[in-house]
Amino acid sequence: MQVRWAGPRGLLVEREGPEPLEAVLALHGRLAAEPLPGQVDAVAAATTVLVTFATAEHARAARTAVVRLAEAGPGEAARAASRHVTIEVVYDGEDLAEVGRLTCLGVDGVVAAHTGQVWTAAFGGFAPGFAYLVGEDRRLDVPRRSTPRTAVPAGAVALGGQFSAVYPRQSPGGWQLIGRTSAAMWDLGRDEPALVRPGDTVSYVAVREQAVLTAEPASAKGPDSGPEPASAAIPAHDAVSSASAAGPAHDAAGPGLVVVTPGLQSLVQDLGRPGLGDLGVPAAGAADEASARQANRLVGNEPGAAVVENLLGGLAVRAEGDLVLALAGAPAPLAIRDVEGAVLRRPAAHVPFALLDGEVLELGAPTAGLRCYLAARGGLDVPEVLGSRSADTMSGLGPAPLAAGTRLPVARPAAPLAAVGAPEPPAVVVPDAGTAGRGEQPSELRVVLGPRDDWFPTESIAALTGQDWIVTEQSNRIGVRLRPASADESGDGAAGRPLERSREGELASEGAATGSLQVPPSGHPVLFLPDHPVTGGYPVIAVVVPEDLPLAAQTPPGARLRFRITDPGQT
Repeated sequence: MQVRWAGPRGLLVEREGPEPLEAVLALHGRLAAEPLPGQVDAVAAATTVLVTFATAEHARAARTAVVRLAEAGPGEAARAASRHVTIEVVYDGEDLAEVGRLTCLGVDGVVAAHTGQVWTAAFGGFAPGFAYLVGEDRRLDVPRRSTPRTAVPAGAVALGGQFSAVYPRQSPGGWQLIGRTSAAMWDLGRDEPALVRPGDTVSYVAVREQAVLTAEPASAKGPDSGPEPASAAIPAHDAVSSASAAGPAHDAAGPGLVVVTPGLQSLVQDLGRPGLGDLGVPAAGAADEASARQANRLVGNEPGAAVVENLLGGLAVRAEGDLVLALAGAPAPLAIRDVEGAVLRRPAAHVPFALLDGEVLELGAPTAGLRCYLAARGGLDVPEVLGSRSADTMSGLGPAPLAAGTRLPVARPAAPLAAVGAPEPPAVVVPDAGTAGRGEQPSELRVVLGPRDDWFPTESIAALTGQDWIVTEQSNRIGVRLRPASADESGDGAAGRPLERSREGELASEGAATGSLQVPPSGHPVLFLPDHPVTGGYPVIAVVVPEDLPLAAQTPPGARLRFRITDPGQT
């Protein structure tokens, strides 16, 4: 067993040996049933468990405890929490005959092998509700398709490598399709949205018609008791329920903001929904958390109140009722207009101001940075999804992107009222793409090496920190895509180079912390932001410290970044 740093607040526990998955499941089960102090999430994968913590101090204190838990087995609490799920399948997949040929089992043999063993949910990832299931034998090990499909339908039952899975929603995919089910793998209308969670066992049953799905506690039906349906059926729903189905009804007669124009992208964000990584759910939340907190502080809200995150200005909102607002993040010119369109006043950023009933607030393009955060006193009162009001651009959870006509209810401030904040300097000094010019200093981000820096030679480690990196136009809330600076773009006039690996082959998918610098074969790193996938298959050379992520999220395309290595014990 090895324990590697995954940033200052994360530990990647790797189990080695011929059969590491059993040990991974045991450790993940204990961490889920008996969380360590400060533990935020535990994400299992084929050979690793990524454990993340609220603070760096918690992570440092947990290293010894993680080793002790890994050596102790799953524990009774973890065993009691597991369930057995039965999924009925129509075996008519497009790749069924090809899988029969690859395995030398034929079509009937594939169906018999798939239904004749109990599968264990090893880990989640890829999408909410997508569970990687490992079987009791290896007869169905098949390679993924050489060319992935652009759209795999929801409910498709598939094989990839040693795993089986059901696609919870339509998405691209390269697994071999052998059947289909109407089982709802992810449904926000249930108390437990994920039908199958890590540690659960699954039996597939062949049927001629579409399926009825059943589930029961593992304590009542063991993994060896066969696929007999449970006594209580769980009704099937759509693969992904509407986010609007979650949360209470809201008072349309109260104060609110009505979107006149949304700009390029405007989203509702709070501090996210961490702790659901083992279900494949990204944390999401404000990309520049420091500025979102500042906007809330200025209007007297709690730090986690929902705000509008706007990309590159262009947002206009009309007040319904008298409101107190504040803007933080990227500095943008503001104008308040009356119903006739005349400018009434021009409030400043980082200062609370009033927007009276019927008035329209307009955000111009930022003079630096990317993202503005607009807070309203009381907080945006949109429905919660899995405990958060954040929009997740990767999985589609949470409120939809704002559109013209969208109404955002504003909650009445809770008593006792917090004081409206005094004017403040910006929480983040955001960069301007113009500072990427030769001779200007790039923005510096601190990183902790690992967990897979051993996949790279010393020359690549030196290149990571010794050259400038340019933010590309392909960046978004999932990740900041980087490329080496050319000689003309570099501050010292030297051309950068991609990061080369010292190992051949591919890394098994494993958990990735926000801030990870994942390096694909191109050698151009991707810096993961809040909507990033829970797991990834490319090695992570380093992780940006959380305190520097707001700066990364505000760095516009064309601007330069540099990385500086820091010790995890000093952050």
